[in-house]
Parts: sequence; C-alpha cells; structure tokens
Amino acid sequence: MQEFKSEQLNTVNNAVAMAEELVSNAYKMSENQWLRRRYDVSTLAELDAEEVVDGPFAQVIRFSGRLKGTSLGSSAYDYYKICLQDHSILAALHDTPGMRLFPLVLYITTHELIHIVRFSKFLQSFDATPEETLVEEKRVHAKTRKILDPVSVSGLNNVLEFYGKWHEPIEGIRAS
Repeated sequence: MQEFKSEQLNTVNNAVAMAEELVSNAYKMSENQWLRRRYDVSTLAELDAEEVVDGPFAQVIRFSGRLKGTSLGSSAYDYYKICLQDHSILAALHDTPGMRLFPLVLYITTHELIHIVRFSKFLQSFDATPEETLVEEKRVHAKTRKILDPVSVSGLNNVLEFYGKWHEPIEGIRAS
C-alpha cells in the first residue's frame, strides 16, 4: 500500500494543524479545553494492520483509558485515534482531476475532529445504529462545510464539490 512521502507528510501535518484550529474556533473551545480532548492523528506507516481499511479516507477508533494508579470508573476516559488511510487519499488524488492533498486532508481531518468533539460532548453516541450513523455523517458533513466555506485555500472548492453528495437528501432517511 502506498504511504505518504516525506514532503506529503509535511503537507498533512500543516492541514491537521489548520483543521485543529478551525474546529477549536468553531466550537469555541479554549486551548485548555482542546488539549483535554484525547486523540491522535496517524498515517498508514503508524497504523496497526487492523486499523487499515479499504475505501474510506480515514476512520476514528475509540479506546478506553484510565489514569495510572486509579481503579475508579470516574477516572476512565475515551481516547480517539484518527487513522488516515494514505493509500485511499493518494488514489483519490490520482483519480480526481483538480484534487490536491492539502485541501483534501484539511476536509478529512476537520470532519473527523468534529466527530470526536461531538462524541466527547455526548452530542452523538460512538456506538450508534447504522441509521443514526448515516444521519450523523450528514450532520458532520454539513458542519464541516460550514466551517470550511469561509476558508480561502487553493483547491478547497474542488474538495467541497467532491463531498457535495452529502448535502443532498438521503432516500429513506430524515435528517434531524
């Protein structure tokens, strides 16, 4: 599977940093509140075999943690890992005219960070039904677009157009 090269990793890191700032601002979270969110962003080279999937550009995995030396349930916390799928992202760049790495990773990471914020604030259950998950995806795509619409990044319009189908009605599902 194709992994990001060094130069591409720099671009990915810059896109992730911008996404963190945009999502933090959108949810009006201070730096202290943001840092309390426990998550990491990993690329293919850092993923375990079971964290690699075909198709999606990323997936969020939830782990349960506990502060060292404590046994109380109140010391438990969720830790999230955004697993970027380099091979899928690179394939989309190759197959989609006008698609560029920075705006695509900016969209993907913004989207996944919104999920994590929503899980952390109990606005959505991580263990949702398939129907709830589909409705949540639509919500998160709408929020991603709202956050990114005012951002001036070369090539971002192509990415927003690419994700345009998520802004159309989904047959049989009512958005709430």
